[in-house]
Amino acid sequence: MKDFGEYRLIFMGTPSIAARVFEALIQKGYHFVALIAQEDKPVGRKGILEPVPTKVVAQKYNIPVYQPHKIRLDYEFVKELKPDLILTMAYGQIVPQGLLDIPQFGCLNLHGSLLPKYRGAAPIQRAIIDGEAKTGITLMEMVDKMDAGKMFAKEEVVIAPEDNYTSLCEKMSDAAIKVCIDNLPAYLDGKLHGEEQDESLVTIANKIKPDDEKLDLSKSTKEFIDYIRGLSEEPGGYIFIEDKKFKIFKAHKVDLPKKEVGCIEVNKNIYLHLKDGVILLDKVQLEGKKKMDSKSFSNGNKMLNGKIAK
Repeated sequence: MKDFGEYRLIFMGTPSIAARVFEALIQKGYHFVALIAQEDKPVGRKGILEPVPTKVVAQKYNIPVYQPHKIRLDYEFVKELKPDLILTMAYGQIVPQGLLDIPQFGCLNLHGSLLPKYRGAAPIQRAIIDGEAKTGITLMEMVDKMDAGKMFAKEEVVIAPEDNYTSLCEKMSDAAIKVCIDNLPAYLDGKLHGEEQDESLVTIANKIKPDDEKLDLSKSTKEFIDYIRGLSEEPGGYIFIEDKKFKIFKAHKVDLPKKEVGCIEVNKNIYLHLKDGVILLDKVQLEGKKKMDSKSFSNGNKMLNGKIAK
């Protein structure tokens, strides 16, 4: 077996969760000949174009960066890079079969669930929303069917009650680093043969679309809080108060007399009444305003007391 630093690797990934894994593997001695990432996007109100998180890492280590608009139409450059292996995490586009066929050792994906559960675009968010107590990272073979390839290794991650999407992503990136360091050498040496997924156990984690960010006031307090956690800190779930978007980033259940479903109560803190109880809204943001803690918001918005959210 060659030293793992002698293999030519390409990393495909875009957001912060992937950037942490990418940098850890660089520091471990893996030799990346390129990064393939999504295009840079405008950030903030001024729309300033900023490099995606993985690109920042690649530039730090002088690794060439490729950002094709549509990878399925533009991947011939990969052949010239002569990769032994492509490693993918949260890239953000479907990888075509022609690209999967290029590397000698194929393409591996770090998928954010314990497959075959939660195949799809939003496994981390959906696990929290569904109230799961654990999730994990699966090191898997990439094939031309969504998240359906052989599984080579898994690393479990506990979802604590206080976890949200942001904090769980940090745990997941740590798990992804560990699963790579523990298993990539054996994979490259041909010692990992993989396990087929049980198709009868497959569940789908659909992408979080803008309509999915609207919080459902008919849910129980636990379901409602889990949904908030699954969307925090970004993009943030919301309700409407007087036709304004009202984002809720953190909440917990409290013991108060229940009022009408959707009723907003402002009394030193801000509360929301649901069908089976009351939740205190710990961190909120009214449209056009900054994020605030419950007490700060209640001090300046007493006029919302008694309003019915939608």
